[in-house]
Amino acid sequence: MSSLSPKPAVNRNVPRHVAIIMDGNGRWAHLRKKPRHSGHRAGVKSVRMSVETAAERGVEYLTLFAFSSENWARPEEEVSSLMSLFVEALRREVDELHRNNVRLKFIGALHELDAKLRKKITESEKQTAANSGLRLTVAIAYGGRWDIIEASKALARAAVEGSVQIDDINDDRFASELQMSAMPDPDLLIRTGGEHRISNFLLWNLAYAELWFTDVLWPEFDKTAFDDALRFYAGKQRRFGHTGDQVEAV
Repeated sequence: MSSLSPKPAVNRNVPRHVAIIMDGNGRWAHLRKKPRHSGHRAGVKSVRMSVETAAERGVEYLTLFAFSSENWARPEEEVSSLMSLFVEALRREVDELHRNNVRLKFIGALHELDAKLRKKITESEKQTAANSGLRLTVAIAYGGRWDIIEASKALARAAVEGSVQIDDINDDRFASELQMSAMPDPDLLIRTGGEHRISNFLLWNLAYAELWFTDVLWPEFDKTAFDDALRFYAGKQRRFGHTGDQVEAV
């Protein structure tokens, strides 16, 4: 793997932050008459590719949706297999990510994970904490509604304690309590697998993201597909409520 420190963006058409819903592992396995866990395992190579490609193209932040709050309802065998795969992947991949200056962070209801996985997550974050390259965030046991509710609870407690006034709560103050508070909102959301929805992912943070959907199943998502998404983004004018003329005048 080449060095994964983000290269300077050559123009404003390179998204600073890309988020990906990695969908289609189970269908990939079903088409091949294999168990679902083989699809999840096959998808690991697409994770590696995405990390490398993001850094090569000048993306600074990459956020991957690995396991949602709703995924706990899946068959126990599949959930157990996924948890084991997370531990295995961390054990195998983190040293290389560290060598390539990637900073790793996990978001979600991490307290719901088993002790072995929580331990590997803590070790991985600590090992890569000082790295200055690509910021890789992995969402596990994460849900957008859960995130907003937890932020609301934190602000309610602060209001009761008197450390924040109700009228002082605005977009920035609310966002500071969310799981993604330390990073900019995603500019581009990629979803593989053919579905056209955001599935309770980063509901607040995706408010102005460009959305790109592809039928490609996650284990088959490659650099060509990633570049297709980046070209789609490059063709968009990011107005944020302004007129096109205002944007062009900047």
